[in-house]
Amino acid sequence: MLRARHCLAILLVLALLAFGSAYAASVQEFVLDNGLKILLAEDHKSPSVTFQIWYRVGGRNEKDGKSGLAHFLEHMMFKGTPTTGPEEYSRIIAKNGGRSNAFTSNDMTVYFATMSREKIGIEIDLEADRMANALLGETYFEPEKKVIQEERRLRTEDNPAAALSEVASAVAFVIHPYRRPVVGWMEDIQNLTRQDLADFYKLYYAPNNAVIVIVGDFSTAEILPKVKAGFEKIPRGAPSPVVDVVELEQRGERRVTLKKEAELASLLMFYHAPNLKSTDNFALDLLAVVLAGGRSSRLHHELVYQKRLVRGVDADYISVSVDPMGFSISAQLLPGVQPAMVESEIDGMLVKVKAELISERELQKAKNQIEAAFVFAQDSIFGQAMKIGYYEIAGGWRQMDGYLDGIRKVTREDIRRVARQYLNADRRTLGTLIPTKEKAQ
Repeated sequence: MLRARHCLAILLVLALLAFGSAYAASVQEFVLDNGLKILLAEDHKSPSVTFQIWYRVGGRNEKDGKSGLAHFLEHMMFKGTPTTGPEEYSRIIAKNGGRSNAFTSNDMTVYFATMSREKIGIEIDLEADRMANALLGETYFEPEKKVIQEERRLRTEDNPAAALSEVASAVAFVIHPYRRPVVGWMEDIQNLTRQDLADFYKLYYAPNNAVIVIVGDFSTAEILPKVKAGFEKIPRGAPSPVVDVVELEQRGERRVTLKKEAELASLLMFYHAPNLKSTDNFALDLLAVVLAGGRSSRLHHELVYQKRLVRGVDADYISVSVDPMGFSISAQLLPGVQPAMVESEIDGMLVKVKAELISERELQKAKNQIEAAFVFAQDSIFGQAMKIGYYEIAGGWRQMDGYLDGIRKVTREDIRRVARQYLNADRRTLGTLIPTKEKAQ
């Protein structure tokens, strides 16, 4: 049994080495004359193809008073073109055996479908059509506004963790657009007009502001002409406005309390931290795993199992973003536990990470977790395409190639150094959710 485990470990390391050095090489990049970038990765393990179109626009590109505009436009993109009826897009994809959806984030808006190799041309034509010809019909504008308002109620206002995250972000960021919720503030959603959507669509939905990612069972020689036939006739758009906002350096802890109907109290600690443009991103990734990456991690073992103070605890570091976001620690408290007690416990454990080197075993375990997750993501063509797209929007898909090497080079001293540098109370926003029995009016 011990020998079998040893062989498995050797095979995993070999797979990691091969994957880390060859992943980016498997992607082929093409750029059309109108500026549309196309990233293709053939993967013939399963007989399907994922097509994704990534627009370089999200909540980050909105202005004050117009929050939620990118997300609203995502909804309206399903309301038809002169050749495709309202909601017909989804029915066409489903009728041909495919699955489709879309999402909006701070940095991008993405539309995607997974279909068979023989049918993927249908998705290509549909996406090309709505890039150039979306109607954004007046008939559907007000009804869809109500749908989005209800979505906000369900996913944010009636979700204590999401509500706390939203208010903490609004406090943590003073000038950067990341302070606004992607779904939009309720009053902003109410005040958006169809003309707002039309202007936003014209400004950002252009081939030179988009990236197509295709992964799966296809031949590049066959699929590239299909993409060109659908998209190269769409004219290049005007350059998108540059968002050049640098968040002010935080010079002291900020605190926010949210009183809301909820079963349990919650705590959120948000620290400003760099993104993947900094070489510290590798050590910060590993620090998040050391603190709360699984049941044997420091925070989970201590707060959930040993002291039974919290129902769950998590550490999350966002590196793949256009602008720096942050490192957060969140916990849902058990009944009767005071937030101040959990805050003190977490702070005490952070002091230890800053003062003492973690063990070599902890470091290697965290590296194994990250590397295994990175490798096993290639089992899904959708997961591969998502990773390529996220990296491309954040700074370039080729940065994936150096990720595993960067993780392997992190030392115990690197972990301690980034903990000291970034998990500093002076750059922290601490949010506390206090449960109430009645809904706030």
